[in-house]
Amino acid sequence: VQLQASGGGLVQPGGSLRLSCAASRDTLDYHAIGWFRQAPGKEREWVACRSSIDGRTYYADSVNGRFTSARDNAKNTAYLQMNSLKPEDTAVYYCAAPRSSMCPGTSSEYAYWGQGTQVTVSS
Repeated sequence: VQLQASGGGLVQPGGSLRLSCAASRDTLDYHAIGWFRQAPGKEREWVACRSSIDGRTYYADSVNGRFTSARDNAKNTAYLQMNSLKPEDTAVYYCAAPRSSMCPGTSSEYAYWGQGTQVTVSS
């Protein structure tokens, strides 16, 4: 399983960005995809997860209602649509996958990680 996040950048508060997570073939068919972020000086934070078996999505309270997780299995790509961005959303964002098709309960169950992409929200 290989993952690569991209799509980060600089955006003004209130703006939007869509992150992409390119996955190796068939990954999205058999693995859930999670999103994490890590801001400078802070611990890594779980953001969202989408199950591959039933499409259910889960979000951290801090992003619920603003972020949306999606996937295009034909393109082997997962997405994180981020709207109404705030300065506190500034972080390096990572996509990750557990060995299972279901979203795990703990971040330690994510076995595969992509390189991060920087998101900066600033005026």
